[in-house]
Amino acid sequence: MSNQICPAIGERIGPVEWRPTTIQLFRFSAVTWNSHRIHYDQAYARTEGYPDTLVQSQLHGCFLAHTVLQWGGPGAVLLTFRWENRHPAVPDDVLTCSGEVTAIEGRVVTCELRETNQDGRICAPAWATVRLPRN
Repeated sequence: MSNQICPAIGERIGPVEWRPTTIQLFRFSAVTWNSHRIHYDQAYARTEGYPDTLVQSQLHGCFLAHTVLQWGGPGAVLLTFRWENRHPAVPDDVLTCSGEVTAIEGRVVTCELRETNQDGRICAPAWATVRLPRN
């Protein structure tokens, strides 16, 4: 969060850059029991028409959730969160998560977020409600 005691509507969140690797995708598939080969087998992903292995849908969500919680600071709690996957990402893409505060009610802040790739395409928009810690 910025140096303000309380955020303001329109306050920027991020940007935070993520660069997923093939090893990260393999490990994420392992810990989430996601056995779909498009996430760890490049040759197989290409047979399905993709240029490389794909970043998992849930990993996009993790990047976005981490970004807003990092902004909220230690003790911030994610109350609601949803995202939509709109464009695929592959290893070594530069994924940038950013957003802004859209509403404030006490310590509860509503945010709109987005994850874009290095070409500026939106890979995943997201919406979050976060309870900020007491100062």
